[in-house]
Amino acid sequence: MKHKKSGTILLSAILILSMTACNNRPAQPINETVLAKTTKDSVVIAIGSEPETLDPTKGWGHGNSPIVQSTLVKYTADLTFENDLATDYQLSPDGLTWTFTIRDDAYFTDGEKVKASDIAFTLETAKAAQGSVDLTYMQNAVAQDDKTVVVTLTKPTSIFLNTLASVGIVPEHDYNEHYGTNPIGSGPYQLVEWMPQQQILFTANEHYYGDKPAIKNVTVVFMSEDAALAAVLAGEVDVAYSTATLGATTVDGYHVEAIPSADNRGFTLPVLPNEGKTTPSGAPIGNNVTCNREIRQAIAYGIDRQQIADTVLNGFGRPAYSENDGMPWNNPEAAIQTDVPYAKKLLADAGWTDTDGDGIVEKNGLKAEFSCIYPSGDSVRQAVAAAAAEQAKALGILINVEGTSWDEITQRMFSEAVMMGWGSAIPNETYYLYRSDGALSDDFYNPEGYQSTVTDGYLDAAMEALTAEEANENWKKVQWDGTTGTAMRGECPWVWIVNLDHVTYVRDGLSIGNQPVHGHGHGLPLIQNLQEWTWEN
Repeated sequence: MKHKKSGTILLSAILILSMTACNNRPAQPINETVLAKTTKDSVVIAIGSEPETLDPTKGWGHGNSPIVQSTLVKYTADLTFENDLATDYQLSPDGLTWTFTIRDDAYFTDGEKVKASDIAFTLETAKAAQGSVDLTYMQNAVAQDDKTVVVTLTKPTSIFLNTLASVGIVPEHDYNEHYGTNPIGSGPYQLVEWMPQQQILFTANEHYYGDKPAIKNVTVVFMSEDAALAAVLAGEVDVAYSTATLGATTVDGYHVEAIPSADNRGFTLPVLPNEGKTTPSGAPIGNNVTCNREIRQAIAYGIDRQQIADTVLNGFGRPAYSENDGMPWNNPEAAIQTDVPYAKKLLADAGWTDTDGDGIVEKNGLKAEFSCIYPSGDSVRQAVAAAAAEQAKALGILINVEGTSWDEITQRMFSEAVMMGWGSAIPNETYYLYRSDGALSDDFYNPEGYQSTVTDGYLDAAMEALTAEEANENWKKVQWDGTTGTAMRGECPWVWIVNLDHVTYVRDGLSIGNQPVHGHGHGLPLIQNLQEWTWEN
């Protein structure tokens, strides 16, 4: 087996928003008869999670490229933007009005030209859907003519272009309730067939206005981690999204590409006490152990992240200190050093001592003990959680690691720790993770219940900034402003542990292009640059 690093350490966003909170269920293994036979203009790819829809207004492209559709703008390697459907765009001095001119050589696969009215329709539809595409700050989108669309915001919003880079344009003339399973688009690929829980077939869009894909036919099969590795061992797939815990397996005819990732794993820790309160759906809120900041910070300082990356992840990962390590909007002061003596001092100074000699500290009769849950079947989360729990035990904190279903996690995550995963190369994620009005709202953002008027002020200032530089300075202050913040040295609602490399088995002779840094997405980010893939021999 050959190891090589794929992609660039530059944090090339390329549509890795990943603001989903990992709640897509892993697909079941499929019968090998479903697999297509590989030829030099085709590829068979195994990934771990099936999309719920191919409708961009309802989330398709949110965390990966909407390859069936085109977007107005797309990312460059240096985290700026370049035109896609747009040929030009302008922002009014007050930051409220965006005017886009669109190209006249883009066509949907049914032969209809892409018009400004399609773009306006897409944005209005996405806003009305109130799903993973957040356009609540958009007042309206109006087509002035076939080539000009004007978007008016209710307030300046620095992440607007980031949002546009993930919203594929749908056809107004052929959009209905079935679009998500039978989409028409103007992107580099078009859908051939979708067999739920088995596979999706794509073919190259020969009328695409951009560079034509060398890989004409694509079969994406949905497999669990173990089934994907078995398919590689049997030579039945060309590419398989795997995991760090399985990536050390040597397979003749394949090499492993460890793709740099912003995909992270860490504990969410409820910051509120248990006062008998519940979320709107009835889920209990609060934990009387993790609500103590010294408990959260002791875990943060007491964990040896490098050891976990080296041993648990087989070297396929790096220590994590925030939701956006290495990004231009990351505050370097968010990083901390492992310091076990300091962690123990935090506990002792706050009155946590082991009075009964069982190795677990307590305070006022309360043991420093709580549960951390993770989705059953996720070997990486299980292994990272277990390793971190073992290190926390040496501090006198007992973390009981338990695998369970996502349905149960959604009910327990407001009162118990979760081995959660996020990861995105755009700043939107910081906003959704920490804003006070998003806390405890029956979704995966901010289940720990973190609320701060100071943080909210920085978040609002970052969102309403008219320049990237101004926005980044405020994103950094969200993490740490010298006094407080969301960082582990601050209020510590998260204990960040590792950033993962996305371990991918690739058949020798196939190039999967210059993979961008991946975000969270259970394999879907892998296909965001499909039009760059080629067979080399």
